[in-house]
Amino acid sequence: MTNAADPGTGIVVADHLSKWYGQVIGLNDVSVSVPPGITGLLGPNGAGKSTFMKVITGQLKPSKGTITVLGEPIWNNPSLYFRIGFCPEQDSFYERMTGLEWVTALVRLNGLSDGDATEMAHRALKAVELTDAANKKIGAYSKGMRQRIKLAQALVHDPQLLILDEPLAGMDPIGRRKTIRLIRDWGRAGKSIIVSSHILHEIESMTSNILLINQGRILAEGNVHQIRDLIDEHPHTVYIRAEQTRALARAFLAQDDVL
Repeated sequence: MTNAADPGTGIVVADHLSKWYGQVIGLNDVSVSVPPGITGLLGPNGAGKSTFMKVITGQLKPSKGTITVLGEPIWNNPSLYFRIGFCPEQDSFYERMTGLEWVTALVRLNGLSDGDATEMAHRALKAVELTDAANKKIGAYSKGMRQRIKLAQALVHDPQLLILDEPLAGMDPIGRRKTIRLIRDWGRAGKSIIVSSHILHEIESMTSNILLINQGRILAEGNVHQIRDLIDEHPHTVYIRAEQTRALARAFLAQDDVL
């Protein structure tokens, strides 16, 4: 199970954090301390991954509890935003802008000059291998390219912390391998990264440190082997086709661990 939040070591520290939307609970009494390095946020669709990431990035205000990011409260703290890079799950582009124009415009919002913003955008596009498509309109990008431009917008200002929400979604196998390698390289370069997925083997290809989330709760944290053990110990539903179903059912019902 999760350890008590330790504000002295965590890059993200949540203390009895909850977020609800009317009657819908997005996060439910989350207390966790995320260590430096790469951390995987693993859970099924609708588990609360995106809500947690939006709270971490200051886009959503907690309904209850507290959260600090890089040692500071994140809500209504614009000075902290420049130290965080966010790759959202959902696309939100001006489709008629080119990739270069889009990333440059986002950097300029942080007060940088046109020249500096353009230089930084070129560097970010090169990092995600989109240089050849820099002057192509985003509306003509493939799904994989759209994922990479979101990674570029997260990386462009060289933030200390990267929050990546399902960054591998929609990528082909080659794109996934390249992106996994990029994320691992960024971690080795000293960036702290929280990356989400609903697929265990994607997470374990990037990091051994995992938070398991479901129904708005952090159910467990640990390395891949510990999480695998927890998943294996969970109840499973198995569908079986057989000719003598009644006899098979009687045999199963005689077992103590079958319901």
